[in-house]
Amino acid sequence: MSDVHGLVDPRFEGVRATLAASLARGDDIGASFAATLNGEPIIDIWGGWADAEQTRPWQRDTIVNVYSTTKTMCALTALWLADQGALKFEEKVAHYWPEFAQAGKADVTVAQLMSHSAGLSGFVRPMQRHEIYDWDLACSTLAAQAPYWEPGTAAGYHGLTQGFLVGEVVRRISGKSLGTLFAEELAGPLGADFHIGLAAEHDARVADLVPPPGGASITAGPQSDLAKNMGGNPPIDPLETRTRAWRAAELPAANGHGNARSVVAVQTLVANGGVAGGKRLLSEAGVRRALELQIDTPADLVLGMPVRYGLGYGLPGPLRPFPSPNSVFWGGYGGSLVVCDMDLKLCMSFVMNKMAATTMGDMRAGMLLAGVWGALLS
Repeated sequence: MSDVHGLVDPRFEGVRATLAASLARGDDIGASFAATLNGEPIIDIWGGWADAEQTRPWQRDTIVNVYSTTKTMCALTALWLADQGALKFEEKVAHYWPEFAQAGKADVTVAQLMSHSAGLSGFVRPMQRHEIYDWDLACSTLAAQAPYWEPGTAAGYHGLTQGFLVGEVVRRISGKSLGTLFAEELAGPLGADFHIGLAAEHDARVADLVPPPGGASITAGPQSDLAKNMGGNPPIDPLETRTRAWRAAELPAANGHGNARSVVAVQTLVANGGVAGGKRLLSEAGVRRALELQIDTPADLVLGMPVRYGLGYGLPGPLRPFPSPNSVFWGGYGGSLVVCDMDLKLCMSFVMNKMAATTMGDMRAGMLLAGVWGALLS
């Protein structure tokens, strides 16, 4: 068994053994897992290596790019802004961002951006990789293009574009970038080591993502034209996450850096009625808005699988039959995952550097989650 460091409430010692076994088998190279219950830490463990060559141990303060688990931070920032009374999800996007009304999008709502149903799952014009680092260019490109389908009639995962779309609405309202507002109002007050836009001073702590075998696609379903566009325009390359350009950019859908502890530190707000670290940052009603079903699709047009979308989060469904119906979740390309169980007031996150071909978690996270739920519900 591999060494796993950190603290585990005695009720959950099996979870430590599960992570140790995954590391020993080579299912993981390096990983961390954390959980809070009623707002209090019950698990905070880590182990393995920060690089494939096994020259850098995964330390307590190791962080890694978590891809679309970042979307939960983007969503929570928008929920916070709505809780302040500054944002209405039912409002038309063009109310906040007038240029967005172009090309038949005048009636698109903020809720449709939050639920991947705005018809903007990717860029229409060919995009060079460096162009996604130009916020104004990316947003103006999306504002000018027509939707791929009639907004609100279907869902198609907005893998990269959601961060620009929701982030620009947040910027128009607050006058601050989403990464800045998140840092000031959520991560900062909670002391959470999670960054949307990573300063160079943290580079030495970043674990290397190891791409999935054979360049496996970000989408698990059939490669529809929309899926090819989402994942290939511009191409998604996990090795780019090792560059300063990627880390420094603010991509609120894809380039958050943190570990399981920091993911849970923030998302405990959702699981625990707006309170985390002993601080109330949102109302309970404000966080429970994440549960509001926006669209239930038997086959997401990009992911090719059934998904139920709330406001910025996935909801339990056929592929994710969680024990508690009042739960929300999302994961990142490769295997990172966060789940907020509002019934049990339980928040759990898994973060790793060995990637699998998944965007909503795999058996590595699933076994750890099951260990916690099993101990609580048995």
